Amino acid sequence: MKKKVLGYYDYTVILTYCGMLAAFVGILRVLARDYWGALICLMIAGICDMFDGAVAGTKERDEKEKRFGVQIDSLSDLISFGVLPAIFVYRIADENLWVGAVCAAFVLCALIRLAYFNVLEEERQRQTTEKRKSYLGVPVTVVAVTLPLVYLLYKEHICRTCIWFPVLLIVMGAGYLMPFEIKKPGIIGKIIMIVLGILEGIGLFFFMGGDII
Repeated sequence: MKKKVLGYYDYTVILTYCGMLAAFVGILRVLARDYWGALICLMIAGICDMFDGAVAGTKERDEKEKRFGVQIDSLSDLISFGVLPAIFVYRIADENLWVGAVCAAFVLCALIRLAYFNVLEEERQRQTTEKRKSYLGVPVTVVAVTLPLVYLLYKEHICRTCIWFPVLLIVMGAGYLMPFEIKKPGIIGKIIMIVLGILEGIGLFFFMGGDII
């Protein structure tokens, strides 16, 4: 049967779509210099990415649906955890040439890492139906936790200059491409990340809430 609209729109991909839309709103907030709002959007995208795989696993999908899920997740992640953090750092760190070069390299690292992950994931799914137990390199989603943390430290004058933002991207970009194995977080790991995200959200609201009134 010919499809009326290209793509898939069942509940297994809704969180992925929501995460990408949150990231795009975050980009718009960066352009408006609303860094508080941009980081909230980044963390929302991180939460969506954390649970989209679990939601997708609740439905029996055919081969095309699985391949589409892999591709759309990585494309969304590139916007959420590659483009959004890069634009954020470029905007907040004086918009100079060397910061722009770091941001461009960071997006490239995220792109390479996600494309390589897709290759490995499709190969893995052809060989087994078991769930993934580990990753190669630092997952791109980690920036949804580290960037808000650096921003809070910066606003509290612990990280006293904007240089810490491009330094973070350099470290994260290198981590994306390093071929060391990282165990996929289980329930406890996800709970820890959620709690950390909540604490960061409270911190952003407490310290920066006055900027949005």
